[in-house]
Amino acid sequence: MGEIVLAAKVTHVPTMLMSEQPGPLEGCRQQAIDGHKEIARRARAAGADTIVVIDTHWLVNAGYHINAADNFKGNFTSHEFPHFIQNLEYEYQGNPALGDLIADKAMAKGVHTLSHQVESLTLEYGTLVPMRYMNPESDLKVVSVAGWCTVHSIESSRLLGEAIREAIEESDSKVLLVASGSLSHQIWANDDYAANNGTFTISSEFNRQMDLRVLELWEKGEYATVLKLLPEYAEHCSGEGGMHDTVMLFGALGWDKYKGKAEIIGEYFPSSGTGQVNVAFEV
Repeated sequence: MGEIVLAAKVTHVPTMLMSEQPGPLEGCRQQAIDGHKEIARRARAAGADTIVVIDTHWLVNAGYHINAADNFKGNFTSHEFPHFIQNLEYEYQGNPALGDLIADKAMAKGVHTLSHQVESLTLEYGTLVPMRYMNPESDLKVVSVAGWCTVHSIESSRLLGEAIREAIEESDSKVLLVASGSLSHQIWANDDYAANNGTFTISSEFNRQMDLRVLELWEKGEYATVLKLLPEYAEHCSGEGGMHDTVMLFGALGWDKYKGKAEIIGEYFPSSGTGQVNVAFEV
């Protein structure tokens, strides 16, 4: 029987890659990189062989979608930030059986979900950035779930989260489940970016205070409270991907019945107007 051995909500800001390179941003995101590595270390110690990533940079407009290829190989340049992420080479083994099973479980719940094994369907950077630091030796299998859900309800995303857990438990996979996306996500207006040192600041004090409150509630184990306010939080604080990655994560963890411990790995930080963090959720 398979299991989720660890779950996490993580950042995927492109400046993590720039932090590796000589120049003015060298070292600026080291604590975020170290957070990814620590989460992966814990997952490996718990026996993980697969990472399921809910990716808020994979936009979908109809149904839910899973990239469950047998192998992922490519050279990625971001359309959004070609000056930040370019020529990022990658190769990972997939877990198509698990991806297909997640789709089957979701369909059984009435949630239209398709699992794809299409060579030209590449990975987005919401998956690639965490994999760079969590899976540098490509020893863990990867499944990517679309998390930028434009016309989807919280309830259907919660059910997809349930399907993810049920499929994992029915499989033979030990899984690190990763929700890849920010907290608040109001990016600085282009005209205001430079004047506000946008790379290292948040665009709204209201958003920062809401982010910090959510983290405080998570650390206290008050998950049900956050889930109640999640729709308004996502709307008013521009949650990335509508925060469907977070909904699916908690759907997999048991929703408001989840009783595990949340631990911030590193520290909360602003980036390009948004609020970013790495949080591990004990299973």
